[in-house]
Amino acid sequence: MSGHGYEGGRLDLPFVGISTFGKRPYVADWTAIDADVAILGAPFDFGTQWRSGARFGPRGVREASTLFSFGHAGAYDHEDDTTYLPGEVRIVDIGDADIVHTDTVKSHANIEAGVRAILTAGALPVVIGGDHSINIPCVNAFDDQGDIHILQIDAHLDFVDERHGVRFGHGNPMRRAAEKDYVTGLTQLGIRNVSSTAKEGYDDARAMGSDILSVRQVRKLGPKGTIARLPAGARVYITIDIDAFCPSIAPGTGTPSHGGFLYYDVLEMLQEVARSHDIVGIDLVEVAPDYDPTGSTSILAAQVLLNLLGFIFDAKR
Repeated sequence: MSGHGYEGGRLDLPFVGISTFGKRPYVADWTAIDADVAILGAPFDFGTQWRSGARFGPRGVREASTLFSFGHAGAYDHEDDTTYLPGEVRIVDIGDADIVHTDTVKSHANIEAGVRAILTAGALPVVIGGDHSINIPCVNAFDDQGDIHILQIDAHLDFVDERHGVRFGHGNPMRRAAEKDYVTGLTQLGIRNVSSTAKEGYDDARAMGSDILSVRQVRKLGPKGTIARLPAGARVYITIDIDAFCPSIAPGTGTPSHGGFLYYDVLEMLQEVARSHDIVGIDLVEVAPDYDPTGSTSILAAQVLLNLLGFIFDAKR
């Protein structure tokens, strides 16, 4: 008897049907979420300082994710001899938070409401941005969830306090997170080159509990050595900016930075942290599909998220 799950029902190839994340069920009623994982789109990019376009990130990543939707019995990895995301892992897509053009406060509040609904349902929130400012409402939603540690994978520190009155743009999220009494610290990986944050921002970040490593420092430590720096037993929220990756594989972003991670650099760290820590929330941000006509950036984002979810639920078995 074959175990691929094709014995009955529709073949349902990737290019057939509606593009929810991984072609998983759509749940429009946020009070009726019954799943292990809920995907929320946050198509907000008013916080960008250079190239916009991340508002189309959720749509692009969802469409790309259909590539990995075929098969109904999970995905077998021959290197790990493991079937990831078998049918018993329930994933739903709850659509997008409503975005009100020009209104950051209202748009962020709508994103926060979506994350709170997912947490209330007891599911793992996975938010697809949008620019990195959407991390601010995501972290806000954890104010009644106990302590969390933030693992940031990014090219930029995003630790600006305020510029010309702007406190909730895509250069501010890690500073806003560090100010929360339930955020016990940050591990910031991939930070490199000319940064969006001045030296005093780095000084402030370290004083507020950040551990900051560049791509080259991470590679010297290796995935196990890097993740070993996270506090033992911490509940971890993971935020991934697609510009953490080298633009040679992820050109579709507003602020690309050369010298970034390659695929397995990040994948192996995510596998390690999923094995060693409890992952309580995820966001992936700054995919701007229009800058990548090949679609490779969106495919990378979808693949990273699906692999990460596979690692998380495999570790729970």
